[in-house]
Amino acid sequence: MSKFYITTPIYYPSGNPHIGHCYTTTACDTIARYRRMQGHEVMFLTGTDEHGLKIEQKAAEAGITPKEYVDGIVEIFKKLWSYMNISYDRYIRTTDDYHVEAVQKIFKDLYDRGHIYKGKYTGKYCTPCESFWTSSQLKDGKCPECGRDVIDAEEEAYFFKMSPFADRIEDLLLNTDYLQPRTRAVELVNNFIKAGLEDLCVSRTSFKWGIPVTFDTKHVVYVWIDALSNYITALGYDNQAYQDFEKFWPADIHMVAKDIMRFHAIIWPAMLMALDLPLPKHLAVHGWITFNGEKMSKSLGNVVDPFILGERYGADAIRYHILREMALGADSDFSNEIMINRMNSDLANGLGNLVSRTVAMIDKYFGGTLPEERQAEPIDEELINLAVSIRSTVDNYFDETQLKNALIEVFKLVDRANKYIDETTPWILGKDESQKARLASVLYNLLESIRIISSLLYPFMPSTMPKVWEQIGASAEHVTYGNANQFGILPVNVTVHKGEILFPRIDAEKEIEALNEIIKQNLPKETYQPAPLAEEISIEDFAKVDLRVAKVISAEKVKKSKKLLCLQLDDGMGGRQVVSGIAEWYTPEALVGKKVIIVANLKPAKLCGVESNGMICAADLPDGSVVVQFADDSYPCGAKLR
Repeated sequence: MSKFYITTPIYYPSGNPHIGHCYTTTACDTIARYRRMQGHEVMFLTGTDEHGLKIEQKAAEAGITPKEYVDGIVEIFKKLWSYMNISYDRYIRTTDDYHVEAVQKIFKDLYDRGHIYKGKYTGKYCTPCESFWTSSQLKDGKCPECGRDVIDAEEEAYFFKMSPFADRIEDLLLNTDYLQPRTRAVELVNNFIKAGLEDLCVSRTSFKWGIPVTFDTKHVVYVWIDALSNYITALGYDNQAYQDFEKFWPADIHMVAKDIMRFHAIIWPAMLMALDLPLPKHLAVHGWITFNGEKMSKSLGNVVDPFILGERYGADAIRYHILREMALGADSDFSNEIMINRMNSDLANGLGNLVSRTVAMIDKYFGGTLPEERQAEPIDEELINLAVSIRSTVDNYFDETQLKNALIEVFKLVDRANKYIDETTPWILGKDESQKARLASVLYNLLESIRIISSLLYPFMPSTMPKVWEQIGASAEHVTYGNANQFGILPVNVTVHKGEILFPRIDAEKEIEALNEIIKQNLPKETYQPAPLAEEISIEDFAKVDLRVAKVISAEKVKKSKKLLCLQLDDGMGGRQVVSGIAEWYTPEALVGKKVIIVANLKPAKLCGVESNGMICAADLPDGSVVVQFADDSYPCGAKLR
């Protein structure tokens, strides 16, 4: 039996998990389940990264110890993974005694080998990311990863020598399939390796919540040696808690989001090279689940609570939606409308309808048990050939960590089976006694297609597929990986069992309204102080400002500016051009067709060489972003506000 080792990143428990955590963990769970189906002995690891300054600060704010703080958050993570049916084999916490012991040994080993030395760090530090940056790496003076403010930092620290491994890491990224997708390899090499790998700060003295360096106890081991080592300490490397290192290392897949890609693509391989250990086989990097184009953030009030979604639709529907929408390496925009439409089209109208129609027709025409007599026709071959061929394609997509494409492939069979029902018209065959054998063949072919579909979908939706098997009369021996490419596995006289609707259709309009209300209720309360009022004006002064409603006809970015959009407006008076500094928050496509409020009598001005005749009204939010004030569509263009 071959071995397969897959890991999620260990999540930072500074707050409750959200739908982004669910994507990574569900994707890894799906892969782990599929490999188990194939007969592999699987080790699936997840966990939490529990040290660092931010945890220390959060605990102090809550008036509890850091360990008490992370204990509470970890329980929520574990509860969510149970709810989402995550089949992890091992859960590691960086506060576990065996991990602490192993990290101290790894740090000392690297020091003894000459890869770590003591020095002084001077530069910029991002507390939320727990990352050091040079001034040249900052983006607009802020952290290049999260965009937040950085602080000046200077302290004694130990450093890990990165430059000796630069050539080997460059070769790993450019000349192997380590990175999935490989499109990001050149970006990493150009941004970090070609520019010169800087030595890595691997200890801190400015906080205490961490693993002490055994030979210099005023230092604690900094996050990346502590966190990244989990992938080997969880197997028993440098500790006696487990004895699985020789069996499962190197990892087959590390899966991470793109914001921590650099650490897993450059720092982690360098550490392993320094320890003379084999490198992981693949690093699968996915994008972010975004909300209206923005990365989910508690400060923006757009963090999607998976518990709320699961309570409304079931864990499997959420698993399906997030895996179906995300292509590896790309971002995936989350919206209530996208989610509900996907559930209705694929699950309710597609798969759920296929199962319920098939079982209902067998129950109606044959009392639930198919007769043995059959009559095949040429039209059956297309369905059968597709059914027995998709497993091979799904295998290839799993090898490439392309779960979205694997689902698309399976649903080709769902769509073909539903079309087959329309082509063969079993409701007409059922009226003709002489066509009973033909009807039995049609319905059996549908059952077999559903059997193959549900076998391949089981890793994606492990709670729902057993319900499908019960309805189509399939037992455990009928729904194995080994027969997912064969037709004719179910008994010819199979008995079906009508059951509950697998995926009830959702009233999209009402549900979107309900979800939007939930989101509204969960928006963070504003705590900022409004800007002071401007100088008092008279009613005569106000009367000089002419506010009008205008419709955006077209929009484009101003070439010489990152902040400006050039808008063509229908103002009801022949049209006008307005330049607005909203490009950071709105794409041109998002504005076209919307009605806005403009200051229509503002003196014309040129911005970056482009003439502007007016100003768009917008509001400043507490996080520094801007929201345009849109007008109701019923207002005619040119309507005056007063």
